[in-house]
Amino acid sequence: MTATIDILERLVAFRTVSRDSNLDLIRWVQERLEAAGATTWLVPSEDGRKANLFATLGPADRPGVMLSGHSDVVPVEGQAWTGDPFRLIRRDGKLFGRGTADMKGFIAASLALFDRAAGRTLSQPLHLALSYDEEVGCLGVRRLIEMMAALPVRPRFCIVGEPTGMQVVTAHKGKTALSADCHGVECHSSLAPQGLNAIHMASDLLTGLRRIQDRLRVEGTHDDAYDVPWTTIHAGVIQGGEALNIVPNRCRLDFEIRHLPQDPVEPLLDAIREEADGIVRRLRADFPTAGLSIGELSSYPALDTDGNAEVVAFVKTLTGGNSTGKISFGTEGGLFQRRLSMPTVVCGPGSIGEAHKPDEFITEEQLAACDRMLEALLVNLA
Repeated sequence: MTATIDILERLVAFRTVSRDSNLDLIRWVQERLEAAGATTWLVPSEDGRKANLFATLGPADRPGVMLSGHSDVVPVEGQAWTGDPFRLIRRDGKLFGRGTADMKGFIAASLALFDRAAGRTLSQPLHLALSYDEEVGCLGVRRLIEMMAALPVRPRFCIVGEPTGMQVVTAHKGKTALSADCHGVECHSSLAPQGLNAIHMASDLLTGLRRIQDRLRVEGTHDDAYDVPWTTIHAGVIQGGEALNIVPNRCRLDFEIRHLPQDPVEPLLDAIREEADGIVRRLRADFPTAGLSIGELSSYPALDTDGNAEVVAFVKTLTGGNSTGKISFGTEGGLFQRRLSMPTVVCGPGSIGEAHKPDEFITEEQLAACDRMLEALLVNLA
């Protein structure tokens, strides 16, 4: 496990926050993989500031198994870290640093696996897919999927290494992120009733979103295998107004839907747009220019793998576990499943409860368990 921790220390030092480039990390990983004998492909972003990486070790004419992870991490600003977030700190069996759990720990274990596989003869190939901008909507992996769609032989199975405590996860919710732009009429705040307050419009929409959420919680589909067993609607950002003495004519509300695999998102979008149209209709008599438009920021599909699928049984043999689970957070797994018809599960070290927080950590015990799983995979591919 020492090798995995050493690699993790180097990975954490790369400041791959989603808004920044990941190229330094990707180039370092590419050189390491090629030194182990892997063939690699870079799939850059449109502006060239970032890149996905796909690597293969072993016979190219056979399917093999793909490990998948994302290189980006969430920001640290505004969080009360007790140390440098981008320097690995080892203490009491825990490894602290941004991305240790989500999900550079799994990437470190994967790179250590390629090192151990170097020079061995494999009967089936080992693949690694690293993407960018997962944290902002699984954006980068889509270009990687376009490349993989043209491969003459695709991987047989995919293991996404998000933190699941090393439990095999067969399903996760899908996500659609949306933005509502409210257009009102400005005026002096002493004459507030003569204007149309765009913040109030956003508030009315928010009330409608909460009403829909309550209906989903009480009457909607439930699956108790999830931490939150119903489809959720969450408002995360509201921006409007320039000064207290001006009735604001613009306001933006960003919100998201995290839906169960068996809950199609389209009817929910229809219901939300109906709420928005109703708000505008009530206002247009007095304010003909009133407007409320809703646009999609990003989306990714749910993952829904049959618990009896071959990939589930296969990964269980690697972990030695008997149970499976479902998770409320999302991964690129749904995209691999939907766009490439690739049997996929999620299984990786660490806890999502430690992700995105100050003093994020992964335990040495969890990393060791991941190393054991990947060593079992290497034996299976030999």
